[in-house]
Amino acid sequence: MFEVMERAESVERDAPAETAEETKLRLIRETIEDLRPHLKRDGGDCELLGVDGNVVKVRMTGACVGCQLASVTVHGIQAKMIAKLGYPVRLIPTMGGH
Repeated sequence: MFEVMERAESVERDAPAETAEETKLRLIRETIEDLRPHLKRDGGDCELLGVDGNVVKVRMTGACVGCQLASVTVHGIQAKMIAKLGYPVRLIPTMGGH
């Protein structure tokens, strides 16, 4: 068992460290992926389009397009990202199409 742990630690030491930008992008992607099943259950979806500084651009599709509660959903996604990242970001949604 200790041998397995030692090998795992060796691999971790040899792996290049994530940059701050890579960490931010990973956390943003994780947040969206965590929320997508809930959106899909209601007939909607969210796709990451890009990140520019602290601006996150997403495409809302399906039932999210034209939904009266879409702005509430967007604010909820933004709040989850802020909580996960630990600093503010601005979520900019576009609606529809792929």
